[in-house]
Amino acid sequence: MSPFKLFFFTALILAAFSASVADFNSDVNVAWGNGRGKILNNGQLLTLSLDKSSGSGFQSKTEYLFGKIDMQIKLVPGNSAGTVTTFYLKSEGSTWDEIDFEFLGNMSGDPYTLHTNVYTQGKGDKEQQFHLWFDPTANFHTYSILWNPQRIILTVDDTPIREFKNSESIGVLFPKNKPMRMYASLWNADDWATRGGLVKTDWSKAPFMASYRNIKIDSKPNSNWYTQEMDSTSQARLRWVQKNYMIYNYCTDRRRFPQAPKECTASS
Repeated sequence: MSPFKLFFFTALILAAFSASVADFNSDVNVAWGNGRGKILNNGQLLTLSLDKSSGSGFQSKTEYLFGKIDMQIKLVPGNSAGTVTTFYLKSEGSTWDEIDFEFLGNMSGDPYTLHTNVYTQGKGDKEQQFHLWFDPTANFHTYSILWNPQRIILTVDDTPIREFKNSESIGVLFPKNKPMRMYASLWNADDWATRGGLVKTDWSKAPFMASYRNIKIDSKPNSNWYTQEMDSTSQARLRWVQKNYMIYNYCTDRRRFPQAPKECTASS
């Protein structure tokens, strides 16, 4: 390859890479925490910290009506009991819509609990919880929310863990009318987060820190995500996760729901 062609090819690769690299400076605002949330590395890394005085959080500058949002997160290491790290979408108002990833900390050596929920018009009660098949504190992993008019798909490293379909035809609420903003936070919830509040936050380990990078937001309705469905491979991976790593499913909780919610019994 001639020097000119090599230079031109390299320039193209660099340009493509640059275009794909997210920038927290342009996409989000650190919303609270009094300096505990920091944008670093020219906008490529965002860290949140928690101490006994306060946690911290950030939010997108823009609201989105449907979209696909990817976020790489490295969770609080060590004894994270009592802490909650979040990544979620939420609309404004008293009858809000919301799509949740919440990571509930635990004692050293015990697994995090990944708590998911979907709210429509202020009504949730659709919790599913999972353990992860890796240590989420050792490295960054990608957590994604795909939200289109037909379904919500939550994925971890491109592996689907949950699908919530639009079942309005049988009277189930689905978030589709209110634009939502992306939020993330690290805060203390030791009244409920770990073993129902039995294990409290060990403040001698503070400050606790979670790290975020490579945020990608696609809200263009002409993109593939807008009509994306679960193919057979994705459905098989979803079943694998739910068989081996799901630890709570509202659909099967007969103490809370003596009659299964409609969306849980609807045919695929």
